[in-house]
Parts: sequence; structure tokens; C-alpha cells
Amino acid sequence: MKNTIMKLNIKNTIGITAFLISQTMAAQFYVGVQSGIGNVKSDIKGTSAGHELGGAVKAGYIYSLSNHIGIGTGVEFSQYKQDVFLNNSSATLSNFEVDPSTSAFVYNVTASNYKERQTLHAIQIPLFIQYKTNINKGIDFSFRAGAKYFLPVNYKIKATASSVNGTAYYPDVNLTIDDLPEYGFGSQNNYSASGEYQTKGIVMSMFELGFTFDMGTKNALYAAMFLENGYGSIVDQDKDESYIGYNPTSASDRKANGLYSTDKNAKIRPVAFGLTLGWNFK
Repeated sequence: MKNTIMKLNIKNTIGITAFLISQTMAAQFYVGVQSGIGNVKSDIKGTSAGHELGGAVKAGYIYSLSNHIGIGTGVEFSQYKQDVFLNNSSATLSNFEVDPSTSAFVYNVTASNYKERQTLHAIQIPLFIQYKTNINKGIDFSFRAGAKYFLPVNYKIKATASSVNGTAYYPDVNLTIDDLPEYGFGSQNNYSASGEYQTKGIVMSMFELGFTFDMGTKNALYAAMFLENGYGSIVDQDKDESYIGYNPTSASDRKANGLYSTDKNAKIRPVAFGLTLGWNFK
């Protein structure tokens, strides 16, 4: 159901953008690329993320309301990549699970040298106001401010660890099970598994400060600095999950749920800043 809703959102978003573009054929069109530091921030305690180069390709138009003010929109495709770690490489995280006999227990997972490689792809629909003014012959200063609808297309993870140990504690009978592989409890070396977060769209703020350089009567080069900040959470789940899932029939082949699944109320949001380089068609 979530995948179906996401596909409909993508189709509706692209359709609306295409309609807006078709209504403003007299507008100034642009294409461009963005590159800079992209980070999917979280407020989950005990985790940290590396910062890597992210980027986007984009196209759109700006409709002029006056010599200085314009309204712009378009469509962008962005990518974020990062590694996420536990601050304490030997930390034990707990979660409630239910075994095949419907008995509830506390599932304790310890993963040595756990690393989670995250790759996020998203479609972004910006809506912004641009202010521009001429500062020299053929050179304009411009400032853009507005918002973006950030719609994740997929958010995949690749989890690895040198070893994983999953144990169970049954509080009703005060029983701990730490070595029963056929029921999912015990150790596994050289853990590796792939997974994917369920996602939803959010709103981002966007700011750009740059210059336009005329390259002829019909074209111009655009260079700017940008800052984008997400609000809300792109991860969509209805319950807390163990970052390495419980397999009721084996101590291996455990599902990679990911560290961002451990708190369903966590705020998982994209943040990016860097440089934009574009080409305007007057």
C-alpha cells in the first residue's frame, strides 16, 4: 500500500510540474547541477553519520513579475550517501519481539563494528521567489528563497558487522536464551545484509545566493551557493524495530532494518549545502 501511494505521489508531482511549465512558455528556463555536503540527519541517540558529497540535477523555469522579482519552480533529482555507525561499537540495543509461539521477549542485539551504508534518492519540487539586480554590464546578482517538496524514491541500506549476537530474555519466566540457533538466538560472524527504509515526503526550506553572467543575448551562466534544510521525518514506520531483525528459525540471515528503525518517532531529515552551477535560457 505504501509503495502504491508513493508511486501515485510521484506521478501527481511530475504531472503538476509539467502542467505549470506548459502554462508559462514565456518564462526563463534553466538547467543545472548541485554538488556539496549532503547529510541525512537523525536525533537517534548513540549513532553518528559521516558527511559525503551529494548532488542533484535540475531543470525549471522562472516567471518574471517585474525587472527584479520572479517566481520559479521545476523538478530535481537528488542523491545522498553516507555511512552510519554506533558511537559505542559494542553497544547492546534492545527491542520487544514475539516468537512463533506468540510469547513476548526482549531481543538484545550486540553487533561488533557495525556500519550501515545508506543511499537515498529523491525527487524535489521547488517553489521559490527570486530577487535579482544588475551590478555590472552582463552580471546580475540574485537571491532565491522558498520551499521544496522532498519525495524519496528509495532509501536503501547495506549493513555489515564483524559479528552479531542476538539473545532473548523472557521476563515472565526470568529466562535468558543466548545459544539456540535453530530458534534465532546466538552468534553470527561476518554479517552482511541489505534493506530499505519505508519513506514519506516532507517539506524543505531552500536558499540560494549567486550571480548570473551573460554568455550572449539568449544564454547566461549561473553560479550560486545553496542551503537546504528538511522539516519532519522522511522515514515512515508504525513501530520500533531492532536494527538487525529477529529470525525465528536461524541465528543467521537476519534482516537489516537499519539504525533509523529503532525509534518510530525519530526525526530523519535531509540537510545539504554547497554550490550550484546552471545555464539559463532567456
